[in-house]
Amino acid sequence: MTPRILVIAGSDSGGGAGIQADIKTITMLGGHAMTAITSVTAQNTVGVEAVHTIPTDIVIAQIDAVVRDIGADAVKIGMIGSAETARAVAEYLRDASEVPIVFDPVMVATSGAALADDETIAAFGALMDRATIVTPNLPELAALAGVHGLEDPVAAALKLVSDHHCAVMIKGGHDEGDDLVDALIEEDNMTSWQGSRIDTPHTHGTGCTLASAIAVFLANGCELPTAVNRAREFVRLSLLGAPGLGQGNGPMGQGSVAAGWGTGLQMNQVTVCMDDYEASTAFYCGLGLKQIVANAPDYARFEAAGGATVSIHHDPQFRTAGGTTIYFECLDLDAEVERLALSGLDFAQRPTDQPWLWREARLYDPFGNTICLYHAGENRRYPPWRIT
Repeated sequence: MTPRILVIAGSDSGGGAGIQADIKTITMLGGHAMTAITSVTAQNTVGVEAVHTIPTDIVIAQIDAVVRDIGADAVKIGMIGSAETARAVAEYLRDASEVPIVFDPVMVATSGAALADDETIAAFGALMDRATIVTPNLPELAALAGVHGLEDPVAAALKLVSDHHCAVMIKGGHDEGDDLVDALIEEDNMTSWQGSRIDTPHTHGTGCTLASAIAVFLANGCELPTAVNRAREFVRLSLLGAPGLGQGNGPMGQGSVAAGWGTGLQMNQVTVCMDDYEASTAFYCGLGLKQIVANAPDYARFEAAGGATVSIHHDPQFRTAGGTTIYFECLDLDAEVERLALSGLDFAQRPTDQPWLWREARLYDPFGNTICLYHAGENRRYPPWRIT
């Protein structure tokens, strides 16, 4: 069943954070995103230029409309807009004890603009009382705990856990140094993760992405530490895949994490044998794949459109050639085959319609493995004879 995630948050006109980051994250992880927009902002990668707060009754009406019809398997709360809305949302969620609630207490944008006043921050306590987990960055943790400095983040988190009976994730992104530590503080458990800082200015929407990813994994039935761990991985991959847009803190690349995520087994890597590293590497690069690992003369890995990877491996134990077929789908098969043929690749079969409703062309790599370029459209996953 597709997890239904209700997001209560503000909109980012630049598409980097807020509702836009939430929808991208939830969609990439296989969920269905529903929204109750609390604020509309005019912002880009450089800063926030204007904020329009949505009236509380309209926010609650959005929530009630989707809950009554579609329902929700998890709730993610981000920028809340006003103290009145914070209290009203907390009251609405009073009876939602069976639904995981992830609260990202947004106070300041990545650019430094304030997104919550003192009265709103004071009202966050009611939302933390409802939350399964709260995900503040270090400055937000200090504000929530009521301390001016944050010499002991764990002590501050434990105070929130004790006061509100929710788990708290301590995010280390605002700490100094190249090594980062994140920690999940629960009433009876503590889990920590270490990682290296990813050197990129394109961090707009990290908090929103993390909280929404946690919500999806909780909705899928993951235990809290597992949900947090998988969400952290998704955030890191999104940072590595950032498209590099804008003149400031640019958006992340949630869409680049499509391959290998979601529930169930994911088909995203194939390894084939070879006996000539240089010839095989030239062949797969010639197909248009991007080489991302080079370990001559025994191994190389290539990335295809969509993020799936293909490896070539020299293994003396396997000398039988031609035992593997790799399929690459092309939106315009005939044009792609024509382009590759003009570049010098020799096709054993030009584009041909098949009885199974695929159009295919075939050629061989230097080891004799079959490469099938094809277009199937809906008939790959949804042929007329699909078992239902």
